[in-house]
Parts: sequence; C-alpha cells; structure tokens
Amino acid sequence: MSLLPIVLYNDPVLRAHAAPVNAITPELTTLIADMFETMYNSHGVGLAAPQIGKSLRLFVVDVDAMVDDEPDAVRYGRVVYINPEIISKGDKAVEFEEGCLSIPDLRETVKRPDSITIRYRDEHFVEQTATYSGWMSRVFQHELDHLDGTLFIDRVGSFRRRLLTRKLDQIDHGLIEPDYPFVSRAHG
Repeated sequence: MSLLPIVLYNDPVLRAHAAPVNAITPELTTLIADMFETMYNSHGVGLAAPQIGKSLRLFVVDVDAMVDDEPDAVRYGRVVYINPEIISKGDKAVEFEEGCLSIPDLRETVKRPDSITIRYRDEHFVEQTATYSGWMSRVFQHELDHLDGTLFIDRVGSFRRRLLTRKLDQIDHGLIEPDYPFVSRAHG
C-alpha cells in the first residue's frame, strides 16, 4: 500500500464530473487500498478518487471514529462506494460543520438532508442499496459531491463564501500546507 498525495483546492480535477468505473481490476483494488491508507494517514473519514487526482466515480468511507462515544450508534466499518447515487432524500435537513482534506484548515456549516437512500457497487462490483442517516448520510453526500465537481464550500451562502476568499487564496497559493502528503497548483 502507498500513501497518495491529496490534491488541494483549485485543482481542476476537483471541479470535473468523474467518469464511471466499469469493472474491478487489480489496479482498482490497489487504488482502493491506497485510498484507505491515505484517508487514515490524513485523519479523514472519507476520501474520493478526485481528491487523489483520479477522475473516477469512487470513494471510500469509515465513519466509525465519529461515533466512538455513542454506544448505540451503527458501525459500518470500511465501505467502498463505486458509481454511487442517491435514490431518495429525507424531508428533514440538518446543519453541521464540515471540513475537507482538499481544503485544509477550513470548516463551514453546511445544510444537508439527514437521511438518504442510495445505490452503489461495492468493492466486488456487486450492486447494493442502503439507507443512511446521521454521520454516514452526511459523509456520503460530501464525498458524492466530489464526484460531481462540487466542494462543500459551494453549499454555503454567497456572503459566507466571500468571507472565505482570503483563506482559499492562501491554500491556492501554497501558503497553507496540511500535515499529510499533498499536491497543490502552487507546488506542482
């Protein structure tokens, strides 16, 4: 397994619509293992392929650390999502602070549906459906956004977004460096 550099804000791959995955290959299996290792090393709970420079409809998630202090919480462990889609969304939306490994040192409140029903293919390319609420729902939606070229900062109001401009410019110009392997436009 290898640690992969995470691309930072304003890399064009983060704004592209990712391509579908057509089959499991040995290279894809290796990529998935590397993505989990990279995510854990970066202290993340989700990592999408575009964040490591691969325009593929693939992300990995492990939200169990988010619910360690909740004894009744559902534990999902490591989950691989290939070609994921949301089938339906619940009526209730909740606000919560989000961050992103591709936008280090920046957090903002984002409103998202609290529950979703999804369809995806797992690491064996078997189609699955699931219904999530709470943390898993939020992290899934955040990572799915990456596959569509959307960042969590696109989901905040225009006034808040203008207030973030200075911090985003600092990331874009390489003035903010995370403590995990990364690549930014400023560093090539």
